[in-house]
Amino acid sequence: MSDPGASDRHPARREIGVYRTLFHMPDDLAYFNTASMAPALHSVHEAGRLALDRVASPWEISSDDWFDDVEVLREGFAALVGADDDAIAFVPSCSYGLAVAARNLSARAGDRVLVLAEEFPSNFYTWRRFCIHTGAEIVEVHRDAELGWTASILAAIDRRTRVVAVPRVHWTNGALIDLHQVSAAARAVGAALVVDASQSLGAFPHDLRTIRPDFLVAVGYKWLLGPLGFSYLYVDEAHRDGEPLEENWINRAGSEQFAGLVRYTDTYRAGSRRFDFGERTAFAQVAMAVAAVEQLGRWGIEGVASALREVTDEICDRAGQLGLSVPAPNERGPHMLGLEIPKERGLALEEQLEKRGVMASVRGDSLRLAPHLHVTHRDIDRLIDGIAAAL
Repeated sequence: MSDPGASDRHPARREIGVYRTLFHMPDDLAYFNTASMAPALHSVHEAGRLALDRVASPWEISSDDWFDDVEVLREGFAALVGADDDAIAFVPSCSYGLAVAARNLSARAGDRVLVLAEEFPSNFYTWRRFCIHTGAEIVEVHRDAELGWTASILAAIDRRTRVVAVPRVHWTNGALIDLHQVSAAARAVGAALVVDASQSLGAFPHDLRTIRPDFLVAVGYKWLLGPLGFSYLYVDEAHRDGEPLEENWINRAGSEQFAGLVRYTDTYRAGSRRFDFGERTAFAQVAMAVAAVEQLGRWGIEGVASALREVTDEICDRAGQLGLSVPAPNERGPHMLGLEIPKERGLALEEQLEKRGVMASVRGDSLRLAPHLHVTHRDIDRLIDGIAAAL
């Protein structure tokens, strides 16, 4: 199969839907649910298949193989997000990465931890447990309709704030948060910034050098187009000598020398590698993640964001013509959006769309639409026709 993305770093310059052939996507399906799980790239699926074939013959796997591909992935992912290799750790899930952050931060009675109202459960539960252990108070920040999310968060930050745990976009509807402003406000009061970028990293540029989060976590199976069970953790330099969640063999210095593993050491591998989860060498997952990161690197995150902005802009324009309330471009990410719907109509609308071969999700009060580069104009037509028929 030819790869129209192999030499084009600017998907926005191409016609909407030209990359559909790179995805495992049936012709009769209009898929707007990347925020739940990304459709597989053929290259990622093939990389996983080849890796499984390799694992079937373990005698062909050398001791170096337990380390080399992982470091290729670490280097590639670091380049993708504009970080150094030592900043990146591999974790099995978002909740695991958030737990690493919580273990390496502190608070006491009277302090506050800020999360968004209707935040994703893993983020909320992590910080609620943190507050139970430390005596701090968890504060849910609600969006002021006039101020918007960013200003609402800024208004809640004060000298009692010790942790600000926020995403780049709200997971239910893609509502945008200016992390540069939030980061500056958090640093001004000595609070840590923890970012769940699961619904943005891979489809939205993150300038980590200016945002400067203490920790940032992102699952691999959504906008990063990789496999389930393999996620990413960015750790600021200030926390890289912290305490990992587990004491596995592979994150210790000298672990590549298998014969010497019984010569125990308290020294970890360099940088954030101490936070890697124990089975991070999972050969099939790593191979798939490498293939996904390589494709995203060829496209360029800015190119992906620009292309998806064209898709979501068209959806907003046409949904607005149906009389639906749509977010302004500066209030949402380029890659996903939420159309406000009555709660009592949500599930019925989702079911009606599915009957028409249109996949989307209802989250909170929103019909959440999360396209990727496989979406065509025909898919958008089917989506809008389905919404119109259900209104």
